Amino acid sequence: MASISKMARWTVVATSVAVMAAGCGGSKSDDKGSKNAGALSGRGPITLATGKDTSGNLQNLVNAWNQQHPKEQARIVELPEDADAQRQQMVQNAQTKSNAYSVLNLDVVWTAEFAANRWVTQLPKTQFDLTKFLPSATKTAEYRNNLYAAPWKTDSGLLYYRKDLLDKAGITAPPKTWAEMQQDCAKLKGNNCYAGQFEKYEGLTVNFSEAVNSAGGVVVGEDGKPNVNTPQAKQGLNFLVQGFKSGMIPKEAISYKEEESRRAFEKGNLVFLRNWPYQYALSNKKGDSKVVGKFAVAPLPGLSGPGSPTLGGHNLAISEFAPNKATALDFIKYLTSEQTERANLIASSEAPTLASLYDDPELQKKFPYLQTLKASLQNAKPRPQAVRYNDVTAAIQEAAYSALTGKSTTDQALADLQTKLGQLVTP
Repeated sequence: MASISKMARWTVVATSVAVMAAGCGGSKSDDKGSKNAGALSGRGPITLATGKDTSGNLQNLVNAWNQQHPKEQARIVELPEDADAQRQQMVQNAQTKSNAYSVLNLDVVWTAEFAANRWVTQLPKTQFDLTKFLPSATKTAEYRNNLYAAPWKTDSGLLYYRKDLLDKAGITAPPKTWAEMQQDCAKLKGNNCYAGQFEKYEGLTVNFSEAVNSAGGVVVGEDGKPNVNTPQAKQGLNFLVQGFKSGMIPKEAISYKEEESRRAFEKGNLVFLRNWPYQYALSNKKGDSKVVGKFAVAPLPGLSGPGSPTLGGHNLAISEFAPNKATALDFIKYLTSEQTERANLIASSEAPTLASLYDDPELQKKFPYLQTLKASLQNAKPRPQAVRYNDVTAAIQEAAYSALTGKSTTDQALADLQTKLGQLVTP
């Protein structure tokens, strides 16, 4: 596990590498049959609309670009930390055809909606070597086989666990199943066992989907039809419901989002936590975390073996209403270049979209979790791809939250969700 002194030194290196990478843009945008791609013209200042930068490194990357492009400065427009609030502001901006945002940092599940409504500009595939990106990440940036964004950061849930506590209890390996995790926690009395993100927001959709998939179920099948009212889905949802009832999941976790759960783990209040890769660097930061050097990561457990994490991440798209689209395209190419993605990984531990970085021996040495993350990404499953995704995720959150808080049984919650999704999702 990387020490904080190494992390600090490499943050400086990361910024330097990013400066060198900043000159990678500048190629002309050519139109290879795309009506929208031909509109990628104009140079000058741009903005990047993005959620709160929890990594603390994004401004460094932007500064590096600005040093090399004094006449094409980029400025961060920071949106709320909550994903649903981010989407709302982006949608409002698009519906008014505002030019306030140039580049949009889109959650991977928003691509279809923004592309179908023509809020973002189609990108020419010739501008990106898509063979270098993880296939799962590239797929999230496409709509109807056309490219509407560039894969920037990918994500897959990981199990953070207190290795020091497991070692002390004579537990030699992290749990592979939910039952094993419960058994481990029984040996560690006096410690809260497990948490994820269970507030009624996008994180609940992710955690619900992971539980269902990890029990062998699906939310929406490969045929595009919802299939959530099944015994497998019930087993997945019951794992969470019973977790709250038994105290395996602390009651305060019902209000956890990513940051609340991360802080709880770093205070030493949890043995196990499901969260994204970005937490790794922050939890190893001396002065802010009580678990520095005391934790490790593993694949998420499931019903009968390793679980199926939900694919997350962010893609970079160009607003249809933005000026200076040529600059925006080059800025996106800069952020998704190998040099910049490598620098950002070193500084933030955020998961890159370029496959080669996961097999880099130097990076593997500094970040022992990389191979675990790669395996997790290969086993990750996407959330439903739907033009009306906001309605879909709202329905999932309502059903799951109702069951977790005891307002409905798991049977009723899943039956209601099946009906609702049948009205929203079309194959």
